[in-house]
This record gives sequence, C-alpha cells and structure tokens, in this order.
Amino acid sequence: MIYKLAGKIIFALAFVFIFGAASQVSAQNINIGGEVGNGRLEKGKTAIVSIILDIPGDLHTNSNKPSKRELIPTRLRISGAGLKFGAVNYPQGKVKTFSFSNTPLSVYEGRTILRVNVTVPPDFKGNVARIRAVVDYQSCTDEVCYPPRSGDVTLSASVR
Repeated sequence: MIYKLAGKIIFALAFVFIFGAASQVSAQNINIGGEVGNGRLEKGKTAIVSIILDIPGDLHTNSNKPSKRELIPTRLRISGAGLKFGAVNYPQGKVKTFSFSNTPLSVYEGRTILRVNVTVPPDFKGNVARIRAVVDYQSCTDEVCYPPRSGDVTLSASVR
C-alpha cells in the first residue's frame, strides 16, 4: 500500500515537473514577425525592412547595447539573395533596475522594432525577394534569465 501511494506521489511530481518545465520553456518565446516596405520593392531603390519582436509582458531582453559587457545583446542577422542591406537601426533600450542587479540595465520590452534599409540592385533577377531575419536574444523575467536562443522569420516582397 505504501509503495502504491509512493508511486502515485512520484508520478504526480514528475507530471508537475515535466509540464511546469514545458511552460517555462514556452514562456521564454518571443514572437518575431516583420514587414518589407509596403510589400513591394523596386529595382534600383531602397526600402525599409521592419523586424518586429513581440516580447510577452513578463519578459524582457537585453537591448543591443546592454549595460554590462557580460550580458547578451539582442542582435539581428539579415540576408536575402541579390539584395544589399544597410546597418541595423536598433531602438534605444529602456533603462530599468531589477532586484537581481544594482546596475540599471538597458532592455527591450513589449513591441520592439528593428529596422534595416534594403536596396534592390537594378539588375535584380526575378520578381520576388525573400528576406531571412534571425534574431539572437536572451529573454529574462525579473528573477531569472533563460538560455540564449535565436528566432527567425522569412519575409517575401514582390519586385518590379
């Protein structure tokens, strides 16, 4: 009888641990989306690519220029065959103090938009441009930071 009860308790604890861990992992996810100009690009012209991070309310990430050298910055890597990209325009972080740090930190919260100029060369081949954006980040709550991760999005725009 004691063994059956102990087995049920162990099973219940394992269930809570496994599903509790799964909810923590999903809690660190940041939705990544984006827009290319107005959905169209023109050969020989430049447009703006906007990469949109939707950071859930209980999370933040370090900005691109964190307050401490050892902190992991949010970084964007962007590519597209035959396209030319300018430097990434990162928003300024919000300076906040957290219980785990005496130093105020520069963080992103909520909807955060990273912008990049994209130029379509006059000799671009094809009528569709595909742009891949990879965002490297580390999400944190006010109490814990999760392992660094990357998220990506592929955007398409017609080219004329």
